[in-house]
Formats: sequence, structure tokens, C-alpha cells
Amino acid sequence: MADCPLTLPTVLTPKKKKRVLVAMSGGVDSSVTAALLKEQGYEVIGVTFRLWSGNEGQEHSKACCGIDSVEDARRVANKLGIPHYVMNMTDFFTRTVVADFINEYARGRTPNPCVRCNEFIKYRLFLQRALELDADYIATGHYARIVYNGRYRLLKAIDRQKDQSYVLYMLTQPVMERVLLPIGNFTKSQVREIAKRLELPVYSKPDSQEICFVEGDDYREFLRKMRPDLVKPGPIVTEDGKVIGTHMGVAFYTVGQRRGLGISNPEGEPLYVVRIDPETNTIVVGKRNALLTREAIVEAVNWVSSEPPKTAVRARVKHRYRSPEGLAWVEPISETKVRVIWDEPQWAVTPGQIAVFYDAETGEEVLGGGTICSTVSEKVSTSAPLVSTKVSADA
Repeated sequence: MADCPLTLPTVLTPKKKKRVLVAMSGGVDSSVTAALLKEQGYEVIGVTFRLWSGNEGQEHSKACCGIDSVEDARRVANKLGIPHYVMNMTDFFTRTVVADFINEYARGRTPNPCVRCNEFIKYRLFLQRALELDADYIATGHYARIVYNGRYRLLKAIDRQKDQSYVLYMLTQPVMERVLLPIGNFTKSQVREIAKRLELPVYSKPDSQEICFVEGDDYREFLRKMRPDLVKPGPIVTEDGKVIGTHMGVAFYTVGQRRGLGISNPEGEPLYVVRIDPETNTIVVGKRNALLTREAIVEAVNWVSSEPPKTAVRARVKHRYRSPEGLAWVEPISETKVRVIWDEPQWAVTPGQIAVFYDAETGEEVLGGGTICSTVSEKVSTSAPLVSTKVSADA
């Protein structure tokens, strides 16, 4: 592999080189983030968050908020010759991220705790603490880019396979003014090559693929442990109301789930969770096509670089982190709520997940996003196409 430059592209203008606090998780990405910024001449201070202590003392504590990660980050900081500190945020994390995670499942929704952690921990509390410590910026190891041309814009990373712009849709103009995302300009292989060349002790450390506070990535066992009252058996019914099984509690299921239902279809075709009704404690199942939808209502919407639109805008909309984007109209209902109408049916659009809007032309820029609160089944959707008078000419 060709050598990777240790200098950053000129993407940080008009920001000056000053003090930056780097959120160091103990992984290769945040470690290289710190290294690149030090190379650029910033006064770099490494900070690792103590977010969750529930898994300590167990064999597996290697998630991004575990005690092993604190030690890995400290070793990297020592190698780079930068100060390193630990911020204890366990109480705030439990109240804002863990409690929300549990409550959302209890409501029959499927949350994305990493998005909430980014919003409330990394880009709110951490930034607040950094400013109190006279820092000018914070930096994280996210694969995304921030550019400035009169307004700050959030773009996908150069490495589209590792792009994390989806989980940063909540960034606002005042926050982006204080945020540096240097590795968004590199591929993952380049980042590892830089770490190896600098002999950082975590250069070969695997990426974390799990929810950091859920031991073994088994969220159902986590829910049982934290909230035994969520074990509340109820009926599994078909779309026409026929009872065909019993579930253990609506919190333990998610829209689109096929395995672990303990039911079979006499017709032979697999059945999926198509709807969760916490009010009646009912799980509704159906065939795969029953999960197709063209419409979703999205709430708590943040528009990254513009004011909330007055008319419908054209966008590419991603409704899960790993789902493909689909061309759609995003129609404003209010300043913080929109209706998304896709050109083609989307599968398993799930309440509680995040819908992120990218520009329709290139799909590179994040326009905004929010939380999916409801959907309309494709077979019952009655929405007419948007008329031309409601379509933005800038789409």
C-alpha cells in the first residue's frame, strides 16, 4: 500500500489551530484522530468517557465504554505524548441513553442508542465540558466530513463503506463550528496504515460492532435483567386477527423479525413481525410483503444546514444504518415533523429508527433527519403523488 499522508486536506478552513479535546474510545479511529490533529499542530488532549460500569468484572468488557478501552486510550496517549483524562458520565449516560433504550423497546419501538449517545454525550455534554476547559474544539473518530462555504455542511466520508454521517444528522451549525472530523478524509485501510506506521498499540484492534452497554450484544437478556416487568406474555396474531402463538413481551421483538417467534405458517411461507401494539400487548405477524411501505412520518427532525423547508424537497432517504437510500419526497408537516414518501416501496421501515435525508443529486450531503414514529403499509397507502406546486425547484 502507498504511504498515507499524515497531513489533513484543507477542510478545516476557516478554523484556526488551537486546543482540541479528542474523544478517545481506545479504538484505532479515535487514536488516529488524535495523531492527525497533533501532527497538524493542535494542542491535543485525549479524553475517554466512563459511560457504563454494568459489565465491569465480566470477561467481556471491550466495548467502547468499557474499562479495557480506558486503558487502551491511555496507552495511545502515552505513545503520542499527549495528556489523557477520564470523564465520568455514567449517571448522565444511564439517564439519557440507557433509560431511553429500555423505554423505547417497552413502547414497541426499535431505538438506535448510538445516535442518542452522539447527540447527548459526545456533541452536547462533552462539548460543554470542553468549552468549560477552555478548549476551542472537540474531535471524534467518526467517518464523516464537515466543510464550510458560508454555512457548515455535513458530508459523507471518503470511505463510503465506513461512512457514519447517518448517526450525525443531529449536528447543528453552532456545534459543527466546534467539531473536527479528520478521518473522514481517509479510508479505513489508510487509517490502519497510519496507526501501524506510528506504532500505535491499537493499530490492529478490531472494530466494535456491538451496543457498548449490552453484554454479548443480547439486548433481550439486558432488558430482562434491567426491567423484569417487561416479561409480559401476550398473543401473536395474524393480520386477520387469528391467534397463532404467544410472545414473551412486546419489548423483546422488533419490526421485521423472523427468527425466534416460535410459530410456523401452515402455508409454508415465513412470517415476520409486521406490527407491535404495546397498548393491547399484541404482536402482529404477516408475510414479507406486508412489511413494504412507501410512507413514514418522521418527528424530532433536525435540518443540518438550512431552515426547515416550506415545501416538499427531493432527497435520498435512508431508514436504517445499513439500509440502502431510496429516492423520496420529504414533505413538511411542521418545523420538526415531515412525511417521507418514497418512489419505491421500502422494507421494514421501523418506528424508533432514524430516517436521514441526503441530497437527491449526489447523495453526499446530509440535509437532515429524525426519528420514525409511524408508517403506512404499502397495501393500504392512499397518498396521491405530490403536485408540482408543492415541489421545491431546488430539489
